[in-house]
Amino acid sequence: MSESPHTRETTTSLQQEQQQQLPASLQPSSHSAAALVPHHHDAGATSTSDGDATAARDNADAGSGGGGDRITAHVRPVGPFALTPQELAELTVPHKSVEHLAALGGVGNVLRGLLVDAEVGLSSSPSSAPPADTSSSSHGGKIPPPSSAAAKKLELAVDVYDPDPSAAISIELRRSVFGANMLPAVKPKGLLSYMLAALSDKIMIILSIAAFVSLGIGLYQDFRTLPADAPATDKQKVHWIEGFAIIVAVLVVVLASSINDLQKEAQFRKLNAKKEDRQLKAVRDGSTQLISVYDIVVGDILLLEPGDVIAADGVFISGMGLRCDESSATGETDAVKKTEDGDPFFLSGSKVLEGIGKYVVTAVGERSFFGKTMMALRTESEDTPLQVKLDALAERIAKAGVSVAIIMFATLLLKYVITVQKTNGFGEGRPDQESGTEVAQRLVNILISSITIVVVAVPEGLPLAVTLALAYATTQMLKENNLVRVLSACETMGNATTICSDKTGTLTQNKMTVVKGVIGKNVFFDGVEDSSDLSDRISRLPSSPAARPNEALPSQLKKSPGPSGVVLFDTIMEGCSLNSSVFESKDEKTGETTLVGSKTETALLEWVTRSGFSYKTIRSSSQIDVVQVYPFSSERKSMSTLVRIEKPDEKPIYRLHVKGASEIVLRKCDRFALLPFSDSIRASERQPVPTPGSRSNPPNPALIEKYASQSLRTICIAFREFTEEEFFSILHGTEDLGPLTDEDLLSDPLAWNELVQHLICAAVVGIEDPLRPGVPEAVRQCQQAGVFVRMVTGDNVVTAKSIATQCGIYTRGGIVMEGSYFRRMSPEEMAEKLPRLQVLARSSPTDKQLLVSKLKEMGETVAVTGDGTNDGPALKSADIGFSMGIAGTEVAKEASSIVLMDDSFSSVVKAIVWGRQVNDSVKKFLQFQLSVNVSAVAITFVSAVADSSEGSVLTAVQLLWVNLIMDTLAALALATEKPVPDLLLSRPPESKRAPLIGFAMWQMIFSQAALQIVINLTLVVSRHVNSPANKATLRTIVFNSFVLLQVFNMISSRRLGNHINVIDKIWENPAFIAIFTMIFGLQAIIVQFGGQAFSTVPLDAKYWGICILIGLLSIPWGIVVKLVSTRYVLSTSSRPARNLSMVDVLLNFSSSRST
Repeated sequence: MSESPHTRETTTSLQQEQQQQLPASLQPSSHSAAALVPHHHDAGATSTSDGDATAARDNADAGSGGGGDRITAHVRPVGPFALTPQELAELTVPHKSVEHLAALGGVGNVLRGLLVDAEVGLSSSPSSAPPADTSSSSHGGKIPPPSSAAAKKLELAVDVYDPDPSAAISIELRRSVFGANMLPAVKPKGLLSYMLAALSDKIMIILSIAAFVSLGIGLYQDFRTLPADAPATDKQKVHWIEGFAIIVAVLVVVLASSINDLQKEAQFRKLNAKKEDRQLKAVRDGSTQLISVYDIVVGDILLLEPGDVIAADGVFISGMGLRCDESSATGETDAVKKTEDGDPFFLSGSKVLEGIGKYVVTAVGERSFFGKTMMALRTESEDTPLQVKLDALAERIAKAGVSVAIIMFATLLLKYVITVQKTNGFGEGRPDQESGTEVAQRLVNILISSITIVVVAVPEGLPLAVTLALAYATTQMLKENNLVRVLSACETMGNATTICSDKTGTLTQNKMTVVKGVIGKNVFFDGVEDSSDLSDRISRLPSSPAARPNEALPSQLKKSPGPSGVVLFDTIMEGCSLNSSVFESKDEKTGETTLVGSKTETALLEWVTRSGFSYKTIRSSSQIDVVQVYPFSSERKSMSTLVRIEKPDEKPIYRLHVKGASEIVLRKCDRFALLPFSDSIRASERQPVPTPGSRSNPPNPALIEKYASQSLRTICIAFREFTEEEFFSILHGTEDLGPLTDEDLLSDPLAWNELVQHLICAAVVGIEDPLRPGVPEAVRQCQQAGVFVRMVTGDNVVTAKSIATQCGIYTRGGIVMEGSYFRRMSPEEMAEKLPRLQVLARSSPTDKQLLVSKLKEMGETVAVTGDGTNDGPALKSADIGFSMGIAGTEVAKEASSIVLMDDSFSSVVKAIVWGRQVNDSVKKFLQFQLSVNVSAVAITFVSAVADSSEGSVLTAVQLLWVNLIMDTLAALALATEKPVPDLLLSRPPESKRAPLIGFAMWQMIFSQAALQIVINLTLVVSRHVNSPANKATLRTIVFNSFVLLQVFNMISSRRLGNHINVIDKIWENPAFIAIFTMIFGLQAIIVQFGGQAFSTVPLDAKYWGICILIGLLSIPWGIVVKLVSTRYVLSTSSRPARNLSMVDVLLNFSSSRST
């Protein structure tokens, strides 16, 4: 495999750059470097100083025949490694290359080149030990020795390179050489970028231009030469202040909104980093450990099981029945089987569908397949539905504001021209005529007043309010164990009408314990303590396994000799230990060793330990080899493990261990192990275990039903033994499987069907999973909030009904059914029974998806919880998908919109609360802002038209301050309100078709706007305007009263609907108090010291008292309106949902009054 000069140059520069970052002790020595330089057969290219290295190269070339099998680019190490990041990445990017892997000598040489042992993995702490020889690693001894000449060159590179023995090959070193498993962070926008974006708004541009024109004219007026008899007011150099003040006000508004955007983006970046993080199983220090996806480095040995999402590119080491879904990467929908001889590559972003295995990581971060794809697809985040809806509303309001501004500009311009023509006229001839400068100044002032109306009318704060509310809610939800992955789910959850919840871990604690059971049909145990002495009790039983004569068997079954009690119990313990995916992990915080994996399997392993056995010893036994594992699947409801047992002086046998749902596994059994009655068991407790015979003899469900009625999950433990002849006869006698290898045959589903039959039932155990504290209360809260809760579980009907009754989900009149019956129902039957369906038992993931789709067709807003790989479609199709953060697979988490970090149903209720709070926060701000918009536009328009100098009672600078209050400060105050669950959960969810602004909100908007308009226009026409001083005072009072009306209206907007107590829990929101105080303080400073810039004069205590009393009127006025609303207006939630226009509102209001 030859190398182009360009490739050599690129690779060399990359290596030099990386090697410069390495410790000096790990820099290649001159001897080593020379030994690894590619050998070129150029004339005269002979080195006398590096003779040994040259000889080594010549030998390597001779071994390859000196021909085209050279991989000169692959024999130059980076630091202590014989492979470069680029060479490793080429295994999978841009496509999977079997040829490239073969050129490297296979996975064995890749492991050698990366200095990692397939069984030991990487070392968490720096180690100076020499690299292990992985060519004969214990993963089946399948790593071949280097076969090609190219691979021998790589081996030579590994052997020749000899780093300083004192140097440490640490995780950090690998990360510095090969990169970290994260994409380069998108460079965040700076404050200046946000300010430029805000200033690029057309309205702001026009206003800024007008302000600069006003500033220029003002400067001209202030510094022009005036006649000696000019009025004293013309000689004051203050004309520039208004234009300058507008520019400063624009900059303040832009700065405030930009700082908010900057903080919001910083919060979302933290949330995104959190939601992408997950734990993976890796082999490090010779044991299985959980590590963060961000901690993966090249050379890590990762373990795979169904439901995992591949976190980094890599090469297959070993596995059983591994099949992956690579549709997201390749577009192919067929599952891809992973084997060493077939397709040995794992692409990051693909999903494990079935099987187990391990692989070595070869590329991470942006060098991986998924990383390359994501770097090419980086886009801005999309708006949520509520943001889109509010953007559309803001656009409509802006158009209305522009229309009013145009009308106002035309009206004021016409009025000005007519007034001047009727009085002094235009010209420069007489002092009393309007000069060109004065005309320009007046026109600019009219333009500024008109543009300011648009600035006030356009509700730029609406999208900001949604963003702030979502940012605040998602941050708080994370503290309450809800990790929001999709922002729109946060607001959608507030209006969920039904929840389809899992049982295990969500409604229950997922802390499982084996508490009851029966061994060999007749040896019962009851309680944790009773299960601990089972081994002693069984050892005291008579050794004869003969069946008791009073035990009736189906006629077609014969009583055959079975194992003794001790042998049977050993077999059960062996099955629980080997037929399990649970492993030990050390908690970094506490240092304690814990079991990680399925809680059901964890309970069985704890039972093994309590019974005096060591699952570690069983797993490490040299007499037992695991041949094939069939992981648990939702379809099979079971897990199976095939082992080969070879004891001294005995013929080898194959034993298949099976465990799973009792009624499912018992159907595969045609015999049961029979032990004598235990003396410690009372005769009344000697209840028969189900004894399934032929298909015509169904199992007796007495014991299973008894355990299920006690809310226990029943697990059947069974096994089957084969001699070698029987096993290979079954395996190779299956014609449908074709002439494949033993590994291929065993991994085929047909092989599982052939093997998992004629089983011997060894035991049935009952596993207790206590109900989570607070679940009944959480279910009651959901029902009170109008949310219908359904339980969808894989447990049998009796267990499911018992748990649902305890939770309060199952009530009188409700329906409980099995998934098999549900999926056979006709559409008409579903439409009839779904509204009363409360429990769906023995359901499959497809049943859950079918349930979700049918409920959505009925107009429901559906939330669903799921933890398995096959729950992905249901989670995706639901309006809100909740995955389990603890028990959930990566596929389920990826398909969900919210991750429950504690797997608890109570966290779902918290999501409802926060979802409704987000919607309420936006509506509060919307109600507040629209009332300000209506009043500000009306007051500005009317006062400007009525004023002799075409000037509004509220100046442009004052309106910009009001705009800052509306768009930024109020959004901050109202979006950071903490939820009040009692209020939020006391009303039903809103319909999908409900209008954004309900009738009660329109009523509050118009009533508050009317109050503000009446008060301020009344002050404007007050009689106390005889002198300029009184007029300036009056304008200041109007401005102060208008702002204080908004400040106290902000308090009135804290509660929507008919809730009168608007100060309830106000002291629990320090942000609201701080913003309220800040606005009040700034307003006082502006009034007392604003002077010419804000067109204000200082007010004394009397006028301040009047202004505060006027502002306070907002609160009692709002209460009066709400009291009227409770009598005459139906709340939005109880009215038929439809979009109300302002005309509709007025008509409805007048009709309700007449009624």
